[in-house]
Amino acid sequence: MRYLLGYDIGSSSVKASLVDAQTGGRVASAFFPKSEAPIKAVRTGWAEQNPADWWSYLKAATAEVMASSGAKGSDVAAIGISYQMHGLVCVDKEGNVLRPAIIWCDSRAVPYGQKAFETLGEEQCLSHLLNSPGNFTAAKLAWVKENEPDVYARIDKVMLPGDYIALKLTGECCTTVSGLSEGMFWDFRENRVASFLMNYFGFDESILPTIRPTFSEQGRVTAAAAAELGLAAGIPVTYRGGDQPNNALSLGVLEPGEIAATAGTSGVVYGVLGRVAYDPKSRVNTFAHVNHGKDTRLGVLLCINGTGILNSWMRRNVAPEGASYGDMNVLADSVPIGSDGLSILPFGNGAERVLQNREVGCSLHGLNFNIHSRAHLLRAAQEGIVFSFKYGMEIMEAMGMAITTIHAGHANMFLNPMFRNTLAGITGATIELFDTDGSVGAAAGAGIGAGIYATPAEAFATLRRIATIEPKADDAPAYAAAYARWKECLLKEE
Repeated sequence: MRYLLGYDIGSSSVKASLVDAQTGGRVASAFFPKSEAPIKAVRTGWAEQNPADWWSYLKAATAEVMASSGAKGSDVAAIGISYQMHGLVCVDKEGNVLRPAIIWCDSRAVPYGQKAFETLGEEQCLSHLLNSPGNFTAAKLAWVKENEPDVYARIDKVMLPGDYIALKLTGECCTTVSGLSEGMFWDFRENRVASFLMNYFGFDESILPTIRPTFSEQGRVTAAAAAELGLAAGIPVTYRGGDQPNNALSLGVLEPGEIAATAGTSGVVYGVLGRVAYDPKSRVNTFAHVNHGKDTRLGVLLCINGTGILNSWMRRNVAPEGASYGDMNVLADSVPIGSDGLSILPFGNGAERVLQNREVGCSLHGLNFNIHSRAHLLRAAQEGIVFSFKYGMEIMEAMGMAITTIHAGHANMFLNPMFRNTLAGITGATIELFDTDGSVGAAAGAGIGAGIYATPAEAFATLRRIATIEPKADDAPAYAAAYARWKECLLKEE
């Protein structure tokens, strides 16, 4: 029996999945810690984690998954890694971590990225980086350089969280073009490290790890790591990808026009673009997708902060006491499309990049005391979330993306038929729901990188589709009218 081992290094936990290399089926999964991992915030807007904790969580998850499956360490053919994006890990020449990792949700570097954007020029940054330097890894390193010069002077390499885990596994320090692009270190016009940004910040290019293809051998498990993990020395690490590109991979989203969507606390739409392009207002983020290379494959990422968090607020404050999300969905579905003229803007969870980093808040429009009930509020909230997805997708379409299919995991708000039908109805896209997650996707990626699967299509041949939702032509005018009214409310707020 041959297995593939996939890791998903999240900010709340580390998950491991063991996959049967022949069938593609998940054999066992485990995550650690069982309660949410701590994030240290010394100051407002800061967010740090200790990379050593990720390694200890990975060890615990590995031990559990191997024990529950009964598999032997020598049966693992390859390892793949998915990880929280945009983090900064600094190590010295011996690979020792010099300071806690500055993770994705830490906002201290915003002024550094904004100043670079203004100084270098919007056109220069957008046409080469496809984004504003923003609050990404390069800007976080600039913060360290200015505020912790003693730490900066000792840095040998800077890495993303997934690069660090690969280093712990293999002893080799390397990264990918996809990873460099998410840190704003990659120049898409020149197809090389972004020397103009490196020079602006005063970074030497030697501080970056060696570049390896996303699907390739990126080192082999050392004897020391194998002893800690209960695995066999010499297992190749053959894939790594940031969590959103990896989520797209796990859903089989690799070609232009395909979309991967999630709707948890926040909502993410990640679409694949087949040409180099950017949004002139930098309202979405664009990175190299996991299969970017000979053919241009860019991942365009839209994030809506106020998604599931609005739904949970409605449950606590609007739904009948004790109502489940299923009960809420039934109530919302009793109201017609468009919520009888009630619109909700769901932007109550901080600044939204899609709105050019403005905080417009969550607001109700068209409330009529003689017509509207709590059921209308519940439906309008769900519609408002979907309409925010549609608003972002229009930006993607303006960049040249023809959206035809939306892939999603059968989880969170995608469990709700009304939510799915509204999204299909307003976008005109077919929605396909699958039973998968990031750690399984990382395992499949390892199989591709190791040559066990000849193509991604072969790797995901057994991906289980749970449901397909087609847009209903008869409902299209009602959805279009409701969205037009919602968008008019948003434009007034802007």
